[in-house]
Amino acid sequence: MPRHEFQPGRLIAGLFVTVAGITYVGDAGDAWETPWFAVIPLLVFGLTLAAVVALLTGAIRRRTRARRAAAPTDNTTEKAGPSRPPEIPN
Repeated sequence: MPRHEFQPGRLIAGLFVTVAGITYVGDAGDAWETPWFAVIPLLVFGLTLAAVVALLTGAIRRRTRARRAAAPTDNTTEKAGPSRPPEIPN
């Protein structure tokens, strides 16, 4: 399975949608009584929080990429040393 970037905004959105689903399942199973409008503020808050976290994550990643691109890279082989040991005269 190929690796992918961790996306905390999607994690938060998924958690809030899961909680909303569990709330309605509990109501449907007569475990508790949930008004029909109770989940709307939960979803609005969760999706807003997820959007803020996603924007913040994107800004941090762009800033990190810009810093890495601007950092000087020294890829010379001279500093790595000789490829074979020096010869010692007899």
